[in-house]
Amino acid sequence: MDKILVIDDSPVQAEFLSSILRPSYDLTACHTAEEGLRTAKEGGFSLILLDVVMPGMDGFTLLQELKGTELTRYIPVILLTSLSDVQYEEKGLLMGAVDYVTKPFSPVIIKARVNTHIQLYHYQMQFRKQAMIDELTGVANRRRYEEESIARWREAVRFELPFSICMFDIDKFKMYNDAFGHPAGDKVISAVARTVSSYFHRSTDLFARYGGEEFVAIFVGSEGEAAFEFLKTVRQAVEDLHLQHCATVSPWVTISVGGVTVIPAQGDSYKACLQQADAMLYDAKRLGRNQVVWLGEKREQWTER
Repeated sequence: MDKILVIDDSPVQAEFLSSILRPSYDLTACHTAEEGLRTAKEGGFSLILLDVVMPGMDGFTLLQELKGTELTRYIPVILLTSLSDVQYEEKGLLMGAVDYVTKPFSPVIIKARVNTHIQLYHYQMQFRKQAMIDELTGVANRRRYEEESIARWREAVRFELPFSICMFDIDKFKMYNDAFGHPAGDKVISAVARTVSSYFHRSTDLFARYGGEEFVAIFVGSEGEAAFEFLKTVRQAVEDLHLQHCATVSPWVTISVGGVTVIPAQGDSYKACLQQADAMLYDAKRLGRNQVVWLGEKREQWTER
């Protein structure tokens, strides 16, 4: 059942909407913009019905927050308001609302518009999913990584959270392809991707194929040393697959991992952080491969071997 979030300072109005839309949808009601924003970030909503005129943060300001936050930017928002002036309707639509309904409204019309926009949301999400997935591995592709990475960086800046980024590389992969052929190499890439992606399952995690045998991951909230220990576990999981390799570095397929954790501030460069992660990956290879090298938020470096 699709979940709808109603954000309206009037409990009576919220209950009226709920009575119209139940039992077809799962309704959650919030009576302040701040509460609505927190609830929307919990995820799972297919539509938001948002009152424009509210005390404190009004609906337009909340709409701007919703569209500027990675976790909520794609949830369709229908604005509900007594403001019938065309300039307000234009403002709401230009800010990203999918529809604008003036009060008083017909229950039949509300049900029809809600149904239409939820169907459109599912079509759009299916299209986005297909466009953002790497065909070979089934994980996020480079396009999705490039679209989401900066948005996640900005959220870490805003909330002053530890931000970690790491680069993965399958060790001596050209040697593997030369020995076993490209179809076998594709199976190895897929197996590694499945194993690593199973560790990045939080809504704030992003794991993507960066290109060829290289992958990238972003995760938020872990301190540097904890991130280093976590990636050691991930690296070991790949080695434990016991995929045969012909390289002298290891009898099995392994990965090298380089990463960095920072607490980004306004004005810091995401590109510089990515370059540091790439430099740590280079160090992991230089030091013998099949290991994790990590740079912490206080510029301390940890090496696995």
